[in-house]
This record gives sequence, structure tokens and C-alpha cells, in this order.
Amino acid sequence: MEGKCQDAPVKRLERNLKYKGNILDVYEDVVEVNGHKAHWDFIHHDGAAAVVPVTDEGKILMVRQYRNALDRYTLEIPAGKLDSPDEPKIQCAYRELEEETGFKTEDMEYLISVNTTVAFCNEAIDIFVARNLIPSSQHLDEDEEIQVEAWDVEELKKLIYSGKMTDGKTVAGIMAYVGKYCGD
Repeated sequence: MEGKCQDAPVKRLERNLKYKGNILDVYEDVVEVNGHKAHWDFIHHDGAAAVVPVTDEGKILMVRQYRNALDRYTLEIPAGKLDSPDEPKIQCAYRELEEETGFKTEDMEYLISVNTTVAFCNEAIDIFVARNLIPSSQHLDEDEEIQVEAWDVEELKKLIYSGKMTDGKTVAGIMAYVGKYCGD
């Protein structure tokens, strides 16, 4: 089956910066689609890394923090943005694990990559699994307040399937971990 996309490609004509923020830049793109001009929003993000930290008992360390966009606290896997666009994502993962949970590791393994919002944002997150956790201390940013909680995988799956856990990177990370390591 041939799609129309092959016959009439989308062509970007302009990209105009509308807002430059601390973690993202917002652009207005002018594109040509099927011979018509359209205005699309585009959000640039330098990228991020996230970690599924697994304790020796098989529990997953989760972070509970307030998320302004949702105006509520969420339960998530530890994650954070790259310090620079060329920072290796695994280096970011090591840093964020220790900063947010107060644990470090020398046992970090790539799990999956996720694009969070493909309709208008290029944010890409690599998700890793961390084992053999070593107690250290949290190094929170001054605008962060994070509680660390250990959860059973089955409890987390219930939160996902009930719609109570909706953070995309967290859902993807936990379900990929379950699929790869828990034999579900």
C-alpha cells in the first residue's frame, strides 16, 4: 500500500524561535504539506536519561516529586536532562541515579530509548537498569524535593494498568524491565 507521504513530502520552509527556556526551546515552523502552508509548533529538548534502579531484593526505587505541569505529585523512575547536548546519556544516568535516590552503582545497563512526545517535541530519553546499588547521598537541585520509595514490580504494574501512573518514561521503563527480566 503506497502512502500519500511518498508522493507529496512535507517540506519545512521556516523555523522561528519563539521562546528560549532553561530546558527547552519553542519554535514555530512553517511547513508545506500537500501544497498547503501550515504552522506547526516544535519544541526542542537536548535529551535526557532515566534509570530503573533495582535493589538486591528486586524492588524498584522510585522518586516522588511535585510536577508543576500536572499540579500534583507523581511517582517516577529517576531521570534528568543532559548537562549538554553531547553528554553521553549513560553518564547522565549515573549522575541522576545518585542525585535523586542517594544510591550509585557500577552496574548500569542500557534498556530502551523513548521519544516522549513525537507530535511536537524531539525529546529523547535513554532508559537504563541499575543493579548492585551502593548507598551514597542525594544531591538535589535547590528547586527539587524528592522522596525515594522502594516498590514491588507487581504494585507498579497495578498502578500502570489502573491509570494511576501515567508518566511515559516511567511506564515504558518499568514495562520494558518487566518484559526483559521478569518473564511476564
